[in-house]
Amino acid sequence: MTTIGEALIDLLEAHGVDTVFGIPGVHTIELYRGLARSKIRHVTPRHEQGAGFMADGYARASGRPGVAFVITGPGLTNTITAMAQARADSVPMLVISGVNARATLGKGLGYLHELPDQLGMMQKVALSSRRVTEAAELPEAISEAFGIFATRRPGPVHIEIPLDVMPLPAASLKPLARRAVPELADEAAIAEASRLIRAASRPLILAGGGAKCAEAELRVLAEALDAPVATTANGRGLMHGHPLNVPASPSLKAVRALMADADLVIAAGTEFGPTDYDMYGDGGLVLPNNLIRIDIDAGQLARRPAAVSVRSDAGAALARLAAAMVGGRGSSAGAARAKATREAAWAEIGPAMQAQVRAVETIRNALPGAVIVGDSTQPVYAANLYYDHDRPGGWFNAATGYGALGFGPPAAIGAALAVPGAPVVCLSGDGGLQFTLPELGAAFDAQTPVIFVVWNNRGYREIETSMLDAGVEPVGVSPVPPDFMLIAQAYGLATQRLHDVGALGGALKKARSTGKPCLIELTVE
Repeated sequence: MTTIGEALIDLLEAHGVDTVFGIPGVHTIELYRGLARSKIRHVTPRHEQGAGFMADGYARASGRPGVAFVITGPGLTNTITAMAQARADSVPMLVISGVNARATLGKGLGYLHELPDQLGMMQKVALSSRRVTEAAELPEAISEAFGIFATRRPGPVHIEIPLDVMPLPAASLKPLARRAVPELADEAAIAEASRLIRAASRPLILAGGGAKCAEAELRVLAEALDAPVATTANGRGLMHGHPLNVPASPSLKAVRALMADADLVIAAGTEFGPTDYDMYGDGGLVLPNNLIRIDIDAGQLARRPAAVSVRSDAGAALARLAAAMVGGRGSSAGAARAKATREAAWAEIGPAMQAQVRAVETIRNALPGAVIVGDSTQPVYAANLYYDHDRPGGWFNAATGYGALGFGPPAAIGAALAVPGAPVVCLSGDGGLQFTLPELGAAFDAQTPVIFVVWNNRGYREIETSMLDAGVEPVGVSPVPPDFMLIAQAYGLATQRLHDVGALGGALKKARSTGKPCLIELTVE
């Protein structure tokens, strides 16, 4: 007899899932019955929040949904933070949990891991939360989740299976075929956007995380228009090294000036969130009147109205606009405009942040093609303002949007499992690393060759600076860090301690040569 729990694993395999992250418990044992005999790899974090962050990193690095298995109640609530981060950053994540037996739900009888309304709670965080109560519902639930990931702005999806449902028989369940491609953009919207583009003399393109898989299409359109391309933090790596590239935050005055000077702005896959466009909270962002927005999500387009809204996958829309522009435009001095903006933005961030960006550039140059997964720490903040990564989707962190501290270490492990041939570096502060420090053990268990770089300035220095700037006496910003070297060694990791950023490149190459997880601590005054 095949049970519902076993059929779930078969369906996940049919949808291309090769890895799940989770901590088994008494409320998910029946899921593991099927997992043990499958080809799906299971990775055990030290905390369910780590499972969610690993699934997030896996999805960002691979482009495929990350999957987490968690227990009822505390396992699921531990995962909510990671789900909220995934929702903020449009990351496809499938979280499958148990829930108490059907007859007990909502009655407050005190069963193990009981919540008043687990499904209702998850419906506030996930794009979709669904309970499976019989075998026939399972293929539709899985198909619906993967349909969401493929056809709309992705994010976390939750499926829960009651304890008394998991062991029920499930004979001959087949995956449902679903048209998993986004709808094509409206012809009228494309035609109107093309008309505005032809009339513009100083166009500008803004590219966000929603365009990170549209590198080729973006490049063709930018070159056809001779238009500078400014990228948000999640769009970094697009147009690397290109004369039209402006790898700088729209929160900077230099980029805002470029936007104000443009007579047309094409925004692809960006939500205009304040942490990208107004991170200093000065209210200086003014959306251009002549704005074309491309986004896969209708709700997102409605929140920031534009002259023309194109609901579409970024790559498809950019390709159609580029095709419409063939032979239709002259020069707009785009390279000169981009160069002037890069120079102004670099000067604007100042010497201290420039030094921190150079540290990130050292990682990039030492390990070409690396995936750099950041946490909320000073060099990550600086690089989100100005930094040109060398591969699309290879720079991501939780220092924008939802801003969950502790994201970096587990997300880097997920990324390393997703792209085993690429170098993966986790750049974390001493404060952030302590949020998910035990996941060093998960890296050792899975033998993922993540290089953990700890920017150790002995506390929450960015918060301390903010307090001082606000005239508040700093309190609670100097937690004493542990000896990271000893802890990493206790988990079986090789370690190096540095006191000079200049030595970082050589240390990274040495760590990469081992093919094993390593930790490099860089002490910063």
